[in-house]
Amino acid sequence: GAFQKKGHSVRVLSPEEAERLAKDQVLVSEFKQLKLEKEAQKNWDLFYKRNSTNFFKDRHWTTREFQELKACREFADQKLTILEAGCGVGNCLFPLLEEDLNIFAYACDFSPRAVEYVKKNALYSTERCKVFQCDLTKDDLLDNIPADSVDVVTLIFVLSAIHPDKMHLVLRNIYKVLKPGKCVLFRDYGLYDHAMLRFKSGSKLGENFYVRQDGTRSYFFTEEFLSQLFKAEGYEQVVNEYVQRETVNRKEDLRVPRVFLQSKFQKP
Repeated sequence: GAFQKKGHSVRVLSPEEAERLAKDQVLVSEFKQLKLEKEAQKNWDLFYKRNSTNFFKDRHWTTREFQELKACREFADQKLTILEAGCGVGNCLFPLLEEDLNIFAYACDFSPRAVEYVKKNALYSTERCKVFQCDLTKDDLLDNIPADSVDVVTLIFVLSAIHPDKMHLVLRNIYKVLKPGKCVLFRDYGLYDHAMLRFKSGSKLGENFYVRQDGTRSYFFTEEFLSQLFKAEGYEQVVNEYVQRETVNRKEDLRVPRVFLQSKFQKP
């Protein structure tokens, strides 16, 4: 079972959680941080090598959570062009293409291996999608997508894997291909999510930024940080709020607090 609430208030930590976070102030050395940045692509490639297409569940919740995928149409069967920035192995892409036959999707990922998995999927068709390898912080999306041509960009659990100093480059890159008046749909880890509280000491890279054992990294967003990030690149905020869920495992009597940030930013 799970309950869910949306709003602007940050999750309140228990005294034990607050104490643990306060103690964990030692940062990973600068040498190791630079190495992680340099090897980011290799680490994600290895992640997909180990987990193949089995790690993430297919995300059939996308159209439920993001009504905009339907609402941005002027008429029911209007063709939509979307960009899934950071598509992984297609867990979000393929359910979407199956559910909605009037979508053409561009999809890109940092990991060449992930892109290969997408191309090998039985549902992959060049008539309905174009997938390509791309480092969103430095490879120009205009090499693969015409300017001002995309109706919706999804940025789902992607920005958190990028160094905070480079996140603005991703948003700037996306801005160029998005049609004026159209939106980026965002969902990612929020401050004090269960995953943030589980990091062992020695994993901290910076404020709200951590490294996992496999070398992949994760940032945990505050509403304010995300808002400033998008607005600085010229976007207008439509919605930006925390989604707090408590997942209950009745068998083990465990309550797991999940916190995400779910947002919508528009290109004027």
